[in-house]
Amino acid sequence: MKEPARLELDEAQLNALAQRLASRSLEPEDYERLSVVLDTLRYLSRSVQQKSTSIQRLLRLIFGARTEKTRIVFPPQPPTTSAGQAPSQPGGGERPKRPGHGRRPAAEYSGAEKVGVAHAQLQPGDPCPLCPRGKLRDTDRPAVLLRVVAQPPIAATRFELQVLRCGLCGHVFAAAPPPEAGTEKYDPNVAPMLAYSRYGSGLPMNRIEQMQRDYGVPLPAGTQWDLLAAYFAEISSIGSEFIRQAADGDVVHNDDTVGRILSVEKLIRQEQSQPDADPKARTGVFTTGILSIRNGHAISLFFSGRRHAGENLQKVLEQRDPGLPTPIQMCDGLSHNKPASAPTIQANCNAHGRREFVEVAHAFPQECAYVLDTFQTLYKHEAHTQAQGMSPEQRLAFHQEHSAALMQELHDWMEQSMAEKRVEPNSGLGSAIHYLLKRWDRLTLFLRKPGAPIDNNAVERVLKLAIRHRNNSLFYKTENGALIGDFFMSLIHTCRLCGANPFDYLCALRRHAKRRRENPSAWMPWNPHSSPVLSDFSCIFRRCTSFSFFSCIAYTICAILPTCQAQGQKNF
Repeated sequence: MKEPARLELDEAQLNALAQRLASRSLEPEDYERLSVVLDTLRYLSRSVQQKSTSIQRLLRLIFGARTEKTRIVFPPQPPTTSAGQAPSQPGGGERPKRPGHGRRPAAEYSGAEKVGVAHAQLQPGDPCPLCPRGKLRDTDRPAVLLRVVAQPPIAATRFELQVLRCGLCGHVFAAAPPPEAGTEKYDPNVAPMLAYSRYGSGLPMNRIEQMQRDYGVPLPAGTQWDLLAAYFAEISSIGSEFIRQAADGDVVHNDDTVGRILSVEKLIRQEQSQPDADPKARTGVFTTGILSIRNGHAISLFFSGRRHAGENLQKVLEQRDPGLPTPIQMCDGLSHNKPASAPTIQANCNAHGRREFVEVAHAFPQECAYVLDTFQTLYKHEAHTQAQGMSPEQRLAFHQEHSAALMQELHDWMEQSMAEKRVEPNSGLGSAIHYLLKRWDRLTLFLRKPGAPIDNNAVERVLKLAIRHRNNSLFYKTENGALIGDFFMSLIHTCRLCGANPFDYLCALRRHAKRRRENPSAWMPWNPHSSPVLSDFSCIFRRCTSFSFFSCIAYTICAILPTCQAQGQKNF
């Protein structure tokens, strides 16, 4: 809204105007003055509303928002009795506890070392001590006792080799190192653990250094970086396979968050200091998250630098198989999220559209409550499709039956509100309605296209890993450091999305380097861990440092032989 015209009236003139208004004897020029007063009132009211919204955004930015759920934005009012008092609730009105809290089942401790304990006096085939005619048999269902111990993330074994010295000739005889001592100081699984701790758990190297020093196993930050850089150079080729398979996804999500790379920020400052610097040059550093879904598998990719999400997605889609159909791209409504030339079917995020109404709910409670209730019902329908495990075609049919009329009713209400001028177009509510109407076709793509998501929350969860890294470590020093960080975060988060163990996967990439180089497509996170043989062997690999060489061989055979026999692999 334009700023209203200024009205210059002194106190006497205002009092005279008020008297004429009270006596209903207005003069011709009074109508123009009152029109300016009304415009000023509307302008001030709208300015206060927008300021209030901006202040609430600032508070959420500083302190964070617990949630945007409808029951938090509009708390339910307790029912009242005939006397106008809220009825007392049994048990103090506390909400029931959610199911699932309590002891964890033993099956979840998949990384625990298994130690078989035989009965001290009895064995299979012995007569029963209580009924002599019966014989004991193994139930194959052992009783499980868990023992949890603490140990540093990276432990060390100190081998003290005995040294003998001849008292006459002075010749020295040192004991030979055992096979488990290895030939290198750092075991092959040290670098995978550092990658997981640094980029999967967000621990900065100085904190890892301090923790290892406290444990009595020093590991300086410089040594950590040397191990990680060498490990990255060893397995970096798998990153190209991640990008290639992500490019062939049926649905791709992308979004940006703020990033920091000190060397890039220094370069930006140097460019800005030049006399002929472009005032419109890009001055930001970003981390892009891309989530690609194909054949039920999800791949997450991270890219840090000066490029926006759309430019990074363009680089990925340039490797797409031209014979595949056009992918669905889910993003918010910003233009820099769209690729420049790669064709995609655009879908926009309903969560972003809903948030526009959450931010102005305090100023327009009745209208926003209707919109939020509509989205709440829509998300209940989406949750039902996920709980039932519907296919994309079944999900589309369900939404067309239950959600199409709901969304059409919302669209008609917004169109009617704007057409009948019940909502000021420049108000906060008008802006929120305009946001939805402008993107309506892309927001409702899930009603027309199988597999189209309703929001971009999936990639928002992917970006949490980069945000946690930024909060803990604050920045990357160089672009090479950002490249390595993005690489390991891509691998680790893809493992989590696929239900694979990130540490086991990182170890497998190093252990099977030759096979990985020969056929990288077979070494995606869901492939190595789909075989029980490899899964069992990865657990053994982690424990080999605590066994002798021959114990490792015996333990390996005992662990994987039953699995091979069950799968019919007799010649293993």
